[in-house]
Amino acid sequence: MKTNVGVFFGGRSVEHEISVLSALQGMAAMDKEKYNIIPIYITKQGHWLTGDALLEIKNYKDLKALESKAKEVYMRPVYGDYNLYPAKTGGLFSKGDKPVAELHVALPILHGTNGEDGIFEGVLETIGIPFAGCNTLSSANGMDKITMKMILRSEGINVVDYVWFTDKQWISDRDAIVAKVEDQLGYPVIIKPANLGSSVGIGKAKNREELIEKINNAEKFSQRLIVEHCIDQLKEINCSVLGDADDHQSSVCEEPIKTGDFLSYEDKYMGGTKTNAGMQASAKRIPADLPEETSKKIQKMAADTFRVLSCHGVSRIDVMIDEADGQIYVNEINTIPGSLSFYLWEASGIPFQSLMDRLVQLALRRKREADRKTFTYDHNIFAMSPGLKGGVKGAKGVKF
Repeated sequence: MKTNVGVFFGGRSVEHEISVLSALQGMAAMDKEKYNIIPIYITKQGHWLTGDALLEIKNYKDLKALESKAKEVYMRPVYGDYNLYPAKTGGLFSKGDKPVAELHVALPILHGTNGEDGIFEGVLETIGIPFAGCNTLSSANGMDKITMKMILRSEGINVVDYVWFTDKQWISDRDAIVAKVEDQLGYPVIIKPANLGSSVGIGKAKNREELIEKINNAEKFSQRLIVEHCIDQLKEINCSVLGDADDHQSSVCEEPIKTGDFLSYEDKYMGGTKTNAGMQASAKRIPADLPEETSKKIQKMAADTFRVLSCHGVSRIDVMIDEADGQIYVNEINTIPGSLSFYLWEASGIPFQSLMDRLVQLALRRKREADRKTFTYDHNIFAMSPGLKGGVKGAKGVKF
């Protein structure tokens, strides 16, 4: 019997198109003898669609035409109901709807906000379906650059110095924030939205005027903002980790090639062709040209980051080497990396098809382990407690 794998992609995110590319790559690599692959494309407006037309990249050139070829679906937020149901015209749902498909495993390949940040993972956990990748907590912590750095620093994992604040603080107390950045970090600095990937909204500032300009730009994308110390003699290195927090392995390292001060959206995604697009198409050196000792240190740092954040599935950890003094810092973690970092695993001896197999098996194993835990008791305290005989007003400790 084949396993029905629902692959979720697209989403309400500035990384929507990158998610589509990553998902199409992943679905193409899956073993069709073992899996029934069910694509579930989430539009930029948040509608869920399914259908074979979603498997062809050329169809995404005309989204309106693509939507007309697909069927709109939804899942009920009911624990244990793994079915996809048809959405009726006008958005009305019916409990008696015949399912379009039954899913056995969910595979989220949703980059950025509303997908990689724990929001979608919370939906899957509510339903109880086995799914590959980080859970709600680790997704949220990994996506938010501020929270991630706080956790890593508390565990002794090296991160650069930073200042963080909210968009409302920036509007109401701009002068104090600028003074804090200049006092604690100096120039140059890197400005980032706290919860976006793919280098969206990132800028470099060498003086106060540029700092204000770049923060004003980043503020358009996120409510939380972070300003980081900029390493002048920077070498960026990426390493992927596969498994779960207790049993995982690190890939070989790669050195992405940037055209400016930092990797841009164009560096990462616009270097490919129609048939070779996505993160794997960007310029890079695999394996990275590093001393063996440095590579091993980065692989351990990536594994420690994965473990400390309680990650699951496949992630990519991006680190920075300060070539002036040899210090290594964790920059960020991508809990759903572009192209699922398959190119790093192929260079490490794990083919793309095997990587997809591992993700499905990890999802099923986590579900088995979770089902052994106790989440509720079979006792009804309302029926058993003597203090409730007189109604709510007679319950000890109940206040209104």
